[in-house]
Amino acid sequence: MAKFNLRKGALALAVVPLLALGACSAGGGKTEAAGADSGSAGQAVDTARIKVAMITHAAAGDTFWDIVRKGAETAAKKDNVELLYSGDAEGGRQAQLVQQAIDQKVDGIVVTLAKPDALKDVVKKAVDAGIPVVSMNAGEDQSKALGAFTHFGQSDKLAGVTVGKRLAEEGIKHPICVIQEQGHVGLENRCAGIKENVPGTEILNVNGADMTSVSSTVSAKLQSTPDADAIVGLGAPFTLTIVKSVKETGSKIKVASFDLNAELAKAIEDESVEFTVDQQPYLQGYGSVDAIWLSKVGGFKVGGGQQVYTGPAVVDKSNAGDVTAFAQAGIR
Repeated sequence: MAKFNLRKGALALAVVPLLALGACSAGGGKTEAAGADSGSAGQAVDTARIKVAMITHAAAGDTFWDIVRKGAETAAKKDNVELLYSGDAEGGRQAQLVQQAIDQKVDGIVVTLAKPDALKDVVKKAVDAGIPVVSMNAGEDQSKALGAFTHFGQSDKLAGVTVGKRLAEEGIKHPICVIQEQGHVGLENRCAGIKENVPGTEILNVNGADMTSVSSTVSAKLQSTPDADAIVGLGAPFTLTIVKSVKETGSKIKVASFDLNAELAKAIEDESVEFTVDQQPYLQGYGSVDAIWLSKVGGFKVGGGQQVYTGPAVVDKSNAGDVTAFAQAGIR
């Protein structure tokens, strides 16, 4: 076990540097390394260097994962961690990336569980090999059973319920919930939470890997469903595409969202979007890597076997201005 300098470690834990570290959207199975020399802050701990793999279901071009990665890289910088980041939206290929991390004998694995059935066997292999596993972002209901010692993220069902209650309060009767990745348990839970409060909710599946297709599918749905009174995107880039379709079709439908980026924050300020629920992805990346480090240097298990919630937090016109600066820095 790595030697732990308690005084320096405690100081490091007390300060979370808000850095906008450079990152690009990752997908397609590409693995990229970042470590203690990334970013501009000085190294904060003197513990032995460890290697942590973060493997997400990121699709190429989805900027949500840039924010997750920035949080992870900030924690890696602080904790003297070599971070190996990779992602693939297809469950089988994501499982292959986890297997590669096991073969590399990494010191810890952070993994998203959007497709838990595809990942359950390989996550068990990691745990059986003595590699601590933290799950993040998706699959909170399956996390513990699959062997992760904690999970960082929001409850997608609770986030959906939050949106559903807000829509119900506004008198919405027939919202359209747009799922950009079929089979993603977290996205399905979001729509289920909305439907729990607004029974007239309708599901629309789109191909999130092709924004042109998203736009045309949404436009066609708006034109064929004139009684729909709200449409909900399940991620900031998709909601912004929905906004364009609404404007192009001349629809008066209300738009709501999940997640946040700088452009969506501005859209809320100018009332193109009513509100969003933010799951604070920077915290997901940061907390997950930090939890692995804490496990390695002190045997600490963050969360007590339970999920560590990072959301949902409602952002609407009343508070969008407060978060815009952070969103523009790529932190929210």
